[in-house]
This record gives sequence, structure tokens and C-alpha cells, in this order.
Amino acid sequence: MKKLFLIIIILVSPIIAAQSQDFKYEIGAAAGVGFYMGDANPSKIFRKPGAAFGAVFRRNLNYRWAIKCDLATAGIKGDTRGLPGVFPGGAYYVFDRQLIDIGAQAEFNFFHYGWGYSYLDTKRISPYLLGGIGITAVPEKGDGYFSLNIPIGVGVKYKLSARWNIGLEFSMRKSLGDKLDGRLLDDPYKISSSALKNTDWYSFTCFTITYDFGRKKVICNNL
Repeated sequence: MKKLFLIIIILVSPIIAAQSQDFKYEIGAAAGVGFYMGDANPSKIFRKPGAAFGAVFRRNLNYRWAIKCDLATAGIKGDTRGLPGVFPGGAYYVFDRQLIDIGAQAEFNFFHYGWGYSYLDTKRISPYLLGGIGITAVPEKGDGYFSLNIPIGVGVKYKLSARWNIGLEFSMRKSLGDKLDGRLLDDPYKISSSALKNTDWYSFTCFTITYDFGRKKVICNNL
């Protein structure tokens, strides 16, 4: 009987240890919608949304802080018809473009986000804030676009298990250029302004799923 008990303990111990491990990295995918705000949409969120997809890599520094890198693409659309403002000469503009976004953000978790280790007050769910820097590109012949952007956003993470995470994130990206919506809408009122005062923004709202890997350390209760 003692031998059987010992065998069970030997078999189960690695499973228990695995359930309580921390991991350095996460990798996964994101899917959702993107939308644009600018000369063809001054203030309405989620106007003419387009599909958004991406890949996510996260380096977990500790239970509160993480660095995330992402590569995403989204369709953005605009139509000035029906807007309260009037463009010079009564003109109207319609566009449909596909952008590519690559960037890095720092994330701050409101709670100690993790699995197990209740003595460290870890939580399986945590809201978070993000901020960072990125690059925006529209690879369109004759009317392409390339610029830096500043992303800010909020989200929530939830651990399904020791290695699997899901999340929902909303972010806005401030483009440091004024041709995201095409050259026809580059300063349509002929008013000069700096990059910090232009009106081009875009947004991602995405569900994410990530897988943890790269064990941090093994905690030994005897130490």
C-alpha cells in the first residue's frame, strides 16, 4: 500500500509543479475590428469598422509589468458624405485602405496577474493599461503611407489555465502624420499644423489568446 501511495505521489508531483509554474513569455493571436478617426470621421467611434487580425508576443517582467510586441493589420474606411462639416468646393471623399501596424507597449496590471501562489496574492484576472510606440504603414502604390504612432489603451486578461490566457483590449493609436486617409485628405482646408495636431487616429478592439512558455523558476519549499 505504501509503495502504491509513493508511486501516485511521484506521478502527480510533476503535474502539481507544472500547475504552479510561472512563465517568461506568451505568444498568440488577436482578432477583432479596427476603425479610423480623422477628416472623414472627426468624432464617432466604431464608424465603418473593418476586420483586424494580429500576432502577439509578451515578455512578463513580473506580476504587474509586461512588455508586449504586436504585428497587426486592419481595414480602415472613411466617407465624408453626411458629415456636418463642408469641404472646400462641396467635395466629398471616400476611401478604403489596409494598414499594417507594428509596435511595442508596456503593460501595467492592476492586480498581481498569475496562476497559483496564493501567498503572493496572484489573480487569474486583471485589468491593465498600456502605452508605447509603433509604426504604421499603408503599402498602397502611389498613395502609400509610413509614420510613427503612439498607442494608448486598456484591456483585461484572464488565465484559463497555467499556460493559456484570453483577453480583450481596446487601444487608440495617434498617427504622427496626416496622410493615413490618403493624400486627397491631407490638409483639405489648407491649414498648416504640426504632427502633434493632425487629426489622424485609428483603433483596434481585439480578443486575444496566448500560450505561456519559458519557465521562470522552480520554487522549492525547502529553501
